[in-house]
Amino acid sequence: MTVYEQPTEQVEVERPRRRRRGRALLITLIVLLIVLGVLVVVADRVAHGYAENRIGTEIDGQLAAQGLSAEPAEVSVGGVPFLTQVLAGRYDEISVLLREVQGQVPGAADVVRIPTLDIDATGVSAPLDTLRTGQGEIVASNVNGVGTIDYTSLAGMIGQDGVTLSQQDGKLGATLPVEVLGQRVELKGTANIAVQDNTVQVRFDTLTAEGLPDNALVQNLISGYAEQLSLNVALPALPFGLQVTEIKPAVEGLQVTATAKDVPLNQGA
Repeated sequence: MTVYEQPTEQVEVERPRRRRRGRALLITLIVLLIVLGVLVVVADRVAHGYAENRIGTEIDGQLAAQGLSAEPAEVSVGGVPFLTQVLAGRYDEISVLLREVQGQVPGAADVVRIPTLDIDATGVSAPLDTLRTGQGEIVASNVNGVGTIDYTSLAGMIGQDGVTLSQQDGKLGATLPVEVLGQRVELKGTANIAVQDNTVQVRFDTLTAEGLPDNALVQNLISGYAEQLSLNVALPALPFGLQVTEIKPAVEGLQVTATAKDVPLNQGA
């Protein structure tokens, strides 16, 4: 009887080869996934930068059309993943920083200077074709802005030499060197601030000075200075139709809060 032996050596050789081919395919797949992930990240960043630059350009054009001057808008687009927002033409949030915003007061030669204006726009519709061609509108559902009118600009509108404005215990304070009855004194006081129809109302009701007699003549003179320090500041048209809702003294100046809804962020076409 003849006995045949199985070719065990050939089987043992083929199995390691199959395992090596399997590992090679797995490694190749992992490398491809890594490369694909890197490409997606790069594409996301490229789209991110492109959209921010285009939106910034459109905003600069809108400011110029409103007669406002400012440094180029600094735009930051939030929300992830970003590429899907670009393709959908819908952005969760866009933050805009405007520096050195200046605008002329309506009906006057005065210029209001806002060193920084921080704007947050949410629910922004910016179709990809609009970003690419510049044709069409970029619209935000809600816009909130916070800026500061520096005290130097405000003091210039008062028109009294030597007046200094600052924050004093949460209120707008003023000091004014004047001459009363031949005596050089420094008047001090705080103001009440209100806003109505985009106009800031500043009212100095009471001023005091040390070393002056307490009589009717002196009080009338001081009251006259209080009236001279009081003023209405008609703000220039703020960007994007923002309407002032609150104003309060801060360290750098009067802090203005403004809001708007359904606002075009560009000129459209």
